Formats: sequence, structure tokens, C-alpha cells
Amino acid sequence: MRVPLFDLTRQYNKIREQVLSEIDKTIAKGRVILGENVRLLEREMSEFIGVKHAIGVANGSDALYIALRSLKIENGDAVITTAYSFFATASCITRNGGIPVFSDIDLETYNIDLYQVENILNTHPLKKRIRAIIPVHLFGQTVNLEKLEEFRKKYGVKILEDCAQSIGSTWRYADGTLKKSGAVGDAAIFSFFPTKNLGAYGDAGMIITNQDEIADFCKVCRVHGSKQKYIHDFVGINSRLDEIQAAILRVKMRYLAQYQSSRIQVAKSYQDEFKKFANSIIDDPSSKSVTVRWDNVSLVLPKVSTDASHVFHQYVVRFDNFSRFQRDALRDFLSARGVGTSVYYPQGLHQQRCFAEFVPNDLRLLNTEKAAEQTLGLPIFPEIRREEISYVVEMIHEGLKEIKP
Repeated sequence: MRVPLFDLTRQYNKIREQVLSEIDKTIAKGRVILGENVRLLEREMSEFIGVKHAIGVANGSDALYIALRSLKIENGDAVITTAYSFFATASCITRNGGIPVFSDIDLETYNIDLYQVENILNTHPLKKRIRAIIPVHLFGQTVNLEKLEEFRKKYGVKILEDCAQSIGSTWRYADGTLKKSGAVGDAAIFSFFPTKNLGAYGDAGMIITNQDEIADFCKVCRVHGSKQKYIHDFVGINSRLDEIQAAILRVKMRYLAQYQSSRIQVAKSYQDEFKKFANSIIDDPSSKSVTVRWDNVSLVLPKVSTDASHVFHQYVVRFDNFSRFQRDALRDFLSARGVGTSVYYPQGLHQQRCFAEFVPNDLRLLNTEKAAEQTLGLPIFPEIRREEISYVVEMIHEGLKEIKP
């Protein structure tokens, strides 16, 4: 059996006629850049999240760059972000002339450690230059939105939410209010890369905000800083969402709730299958965390925070007492048996050579480094079958017989 990490064709086969019909209609109208589909998708996204404005751009990386620029980050300003994320989360800071200040993560959720963030705000040598925080709702689980709002009020920092992996995830406030990821930041961004929970068939991204000034800036920045054709107020970039990708995304929006529900069920199926092979199970209902043990191997399954929802863009497990070498050996074992996996991410952002000038030589972010060495992303997509999940887990169990701590 072969089980890919993701399979776009299964989803496409179900919606093929709708997608092709919308593509044909779009091309027949002759407007293929920033047209009606983009405007409608922007409206649908703003209504879905519950904000005033949505601005379509070419990809998630550009969305981060433009959104952070809209917050008026200047040369030498410091921006706090997680060390455990995709490269663009940090590169948007340096592209805007800022200084990235890396925080460690919570090893159970892999999200940014907000206790460390507050410590940075109070004690870091650059604390007087910190202008913004970029939290990432990693793998599909929301960071504590209520705490982020507290930081904004208490410290006067801007919040740019990186929702590239978390469309539709929520956080429950102390008063019972539910807010979606992206709803509380000064701005927020989404990526519609093809493998995302809501994915195009090419690159696409979105910026959302409640602030008119930010929205106006982003709309102009995405077209070279031009409000009027050939007249430029500032040097922007070329980052326009095309009509075909917007049309595809509007088709998929109709099925997003179904896709999310399927992913959540896949995560539950993985948990059930792992439990079948376990010698012992540590199940903490209060924190929704589960650790299964096979002989001397402890496997930590994804934790869902008590007040968060998780839309499982990725299904990432951690082998608690593995080295990087053992994790990679298991990955090779699985690959030889047809199981696709991925390592998100093999190196912390604070360890990337291109950011060395911003990172103290003695900086150690132990949770980030542990996650980089011990985690493994398993196949997850809405159409994966239960027998495929069973096979993946069975192959992991077989591999662990050969690869021991």
C-alpha cells in the first residue's frame, strides 16, 4: 500500500466539473486579474472571519510582507515571533528592515510560548524597540487570542496573526465568546497554497483587517504602490490574486466545513489506531493530551488546548526520547514502505544562517530544538481512508521494533 502525505487529486475528482466550469466562465469574461471573483472571495473571507476588509494577494509570503509593512515597521524596529514556523514568518520582518526576536514554543501545542513573549517584552535588550508580535497558529491550532489582546493593550504592540495553517480555527474567551484565528490582530494573513485546508491550484494569499488605513495601504501596495495606473505613491510590489485562483477558492469555500470536519475525524482515527498498539496510554482529558508508549518509546500525539479548536492542517507526532538520527531512520523506514511523511521544521528559525546577525550566540530555544529533532508529520487530507491510517500506524509500530531509543 502507498499512502501519500497529501493527495490533491482525490478532492479534485469530486469537484472537477464545478472547478472547470468556473475556470471556463472566468476566462470567457476576459478579466483574469483582480476582477469579480477576487472581489467576491474577499467579501466571503471577511464575512467568514468576521472582519471589515480582505485583500487578495499573490501568496502567503507576500501577504506577510505587505501586512507587516502596513503596520509601519521601520528600520531597526524589533518584532517578536516564534522560532518554529515556515521561513516567511521571519523573513517578512527582515524584508521590512526589522529585527526578528525569536521566542520558544510550548512543546505540547508547538505554538509560541506566550509566557516567554511577555518576558521578552519586559526584559529583552531591545524591549523599547519592539513594535509588533507575529504569532503563528501552527498546524491548525489557535494561539490564545485573549492573551494577545491583553499584550496589545498593556504593551502597545501591534499584532499580525499568521493564519496560513489555521483557517476556521477558534479560541474561546473566559466569557465564552468564540473568535476565529485572524479576527483580533491589527492584521492577519492566510495562505492558499494548494495543500492548505483551503487551497488553490497555484499560489494565492489574503490579508484581513478591521482597520481602514491598513486595508487601503495593502490594496495599493499589491499593485506597485499605485492607486491610479502608472501613477505611484510609493514603491510597492506586484502581488495580485488572479481571477482563476479566486474562482477555484470560491468553489472550495462551499466545502470548507466538510473538509475541516473530515480532518478532525482523521485526527481522531489516528489516535484510536495508535492506542490499539500501545503498551500503555497516558490520557489527560483536562489538557486533551495523549501519550502512547510502546516498550521504551513514548509517542506524543497532537494536543488540543482546552479553549482552542484544531483544524489539523498537519498531523504531527513527537517521539519523546528519539534523537534526530532515530527520527530520520524511522522516516526512511516508512518511505521504503510507501508512507509519505514530512519534518516541519528540521531547524529552528533562530538557527538559520541568514538570521545569524540577529541572534545572540548563546541563544538556546530548547523546545523548538527538541521539536525540530523529534517530530514527524503524518499523512492527512480529508479524503484519506481509514485503512490507510491503519497502515501508517502499523508501519510506525513495525519500524519502532527496529529503531529503538
